[in-house]
Amino acid sequence: MEQRPQAARLLGPAEVRGLAEQLGLRPTKKLGQNFVHDPNTVRRIVDTSEVGPEDVVLEVGPGIGSLTLALLSAAGSVTAVEVDSALAERLPGTVAEHAPALVDNLRVLCADALRLTAEEASAGNGPPTALVANLPYNVAVPVVLHLLAELPSLRHGLVMVQSEVADRMAAGPGGRSYGAPSAKSAWFASVRRAGAVSRNVFWPVPNVDSGLVAFTRREPPSEVPRDRVFAVVEAAFAQRRKTLRSALAGWAGSPARAEELLRAAGIDPAARGEQLSIAEFASVAAAAEQR
Repeated sequence: MEQRPQAARLLGPAEVRGLAEQLGLRPTKKLGQNFVHDPNTVRRIVDTSEVGPEDVVLEVGPGIGSLTLALLSAAGSVTAVEVDSALAERLPGTVAEHAPALVDNLRVLCADALRLTAEEASAGNGPPTALVANLPYNVAVPVVLHLLAELPSLRHGLVMVQSEVADRMAAGPGGRSYGAPSAKSAWFASVRRAGAVSRNVFWPVPNVDSGLVAFTRREPPSEVPRDRVFAVVEAAFAQRRKTLRSALAGWAGSPARAEELLRAAGIDPAARGEQLSIAEFASVAAAAEQR
């Protein structure tokens, strides 16, 4: 692997708290601000992400910059998206202090990742190829799904999310954790759990543990428009305890129509949504278009 010109000096607990004090920052639950203060955890995240000099990394919620510094040491460049204007303004200065040789490889956007466009994300460093982020727990799934949909250039990534959310994102059909987030994520990528992260490496300490979720982009399982497939997924899991014949009645127009479409797709109307793969959901959507 190509050697970076200089490895960044990573932030420890005292430096994280010191930067927060300089900024007058009181981390808020609303913004999901829990900052990693353990350098070994940060190194493990970057190693597990498998980003390299060829990657343009998109980092959502860089906060004080713990993960940003490690990413700059491994990737070709980093585009950091931060919704907190004070943190966004401070980040380049932190990188200049801890990794002066890498500061030109950083671009900071003060923006909401849920509204980020491909044009905004790609200006400067070019289209992002990898997503690596410590995501706020309350918006983790919507952010990942939005970015995968908006940025086809994203080929792989690793996100740190609440452990329970990690289970849901990576679950396969048939398990208790499998639901709409699992099925929708599978439309875009192969998703897997990639490790656990203790709550004790964060400041402030959250009430839950975290998990790492890795993904690798793949082609969608169907040519049916994504929004039509996702409408079936949402209907199926809105009433997940019901059979698909009942759960899809509102979407299809009636239970009888739902049964007709399910049978046309080769699916038992008595099955439940948690039993279907994303390819099978797409088959139901395709049957609706054809009949």
